[in-house]
Amino acid sequence: MRILGLAIGLIIWSVTAASPLEIEDQRVFPGTSARVLRIISTTDLAVFEPYIRAFQNDHPELSIDYTVVSSSTLHGAIRAGAQFDLAMSSAMDLQFQLANDGYARRYRSGATETLPDWARWRDLIFAFTTEPAVVVINSAFFADLDLPFTRQELIAILRDNPERFGGALGTYDVRESGLGFLFATQEDRSSDAYWRLNEVMGRLGPKLYCCSSLMIEDVASGRLALAYNVLGSYATTRLEQDQSGRMQILQMQDFTNVMLRTVLIPATAKETDAAGAMIDMLVRLGLRDVAGDWPLPSLRAAGLGETTGFGPIRLGPALMVYLDPLNRRAFVTEWENAMEQR
Repeated sequence: MRILGLAIGLIIWSVTAASPLEIEDQRVFPGTSARVLRIISTTDLAVFEPYIRAFQNDHPELSIDYTVVSSSTLHGAIRAGAQFDLAMSSAMDLQFQLANDGYARRYRSGATETLPDWARWRDLIFAFTTEPAVVVINSAFFADLDLPFTRQELIAILRDNPERFGGALGTYDVRESGLGFLFATQEDRSSDAYWRLNEVMGRLGPKLYCCSSLMIEDVASGRLALAYNVLGSYATTRLEQDQSGRMQILQMQDFTNVMLRTVLIPATAKETDAAGAMIDMLVRLGLRDVAGDWPLPSLRAAGLGETTGFGPIRLGPALMVYLDPLNRRAFVTEWENAMEQR
């Protein structure tokens, strides 16, 4: 079950899977014919709607059935044979595993061939955004404190001010969140401070979340002082709506996780031509040089690596190291020992 509850608790039956699919949101965008492109995605409907509208401008005959689920639910549904024409996820390790294990159809076009090697794999999986993980804070909690810009600085602030930050920190529950697990395992590989930070947060009774949007909302409302490793695009969108002036986005300067949002065509897809056309549009927008009004950042997002020296997490077999059952169990056990100290 998802932590903290979901605003929408819809349960529907997938077309071919034998178990119910837990849905966060769903909407059908009608077209002019009986053809339907079915998309399962982890991207919030409000974020992806402009892309659907743009696609239907060129393909008005197609209805779009857009279903939002967690990354873990998406992964399980595709493995169980649920019929969708496109699967889009922020958990690129789970997506890569689907492609590697034979749950994706090959697709190649002039658009996909323009992607850099790190943004595609064997014509099975394609990236269309790069998104840094950021820290979001409510500045009211940081009055008279220097803002942290490295993990060591964050550790010091949290350690020295337990009365201020106790019960006011948010991060992913890596047991439930595929994206949270991806960020955690990549940070474990790349930052010496990762486990020390977990231990300090664990002593302060952190709140554990399924997804970025809920964490960010709780920071904006003042229920949290800090949300750790949330999606930068979601944070930016919410910051633009913030009326209090207290919400701030911090990008850690010692190391930044940069996730690739990816798309694949499941082996069960029926509308493969339409799915390919949607991939082409996403790739073209993903390679744009000018940000424009699109909610999701491009693959050429400015500023990546300028302060950190780190590029995007690459698509490749290394993503599956922590998905091995023994490795995953060992990682989660160590994470639980650090995070659940109360």
